[in-house]
Amino acid sequence: MNEKTIGTICFYAGFVSITASIAIWFLSKEPDMAHGERFGIFVGLWAPTFFALSNRWK
Repeated sequence: MNEKTIGTICFYAGFVSITASIAIWFLSKEPDMAHGERFGIFVGLWAPTFFALSNRWK
């Protein structure tokens, strides 16, 4: 796998991370909504890392 392919995968993974974060945030149910909200924030924090890696392997 070449570097451009890895960069493209990381780029799309960043958008998937943002989408998954929003979905986790809104789909968290009772009894412990705080856990879902924290996990949504955690997944959302992956996006900048993926975008930075994408930029590195462009």
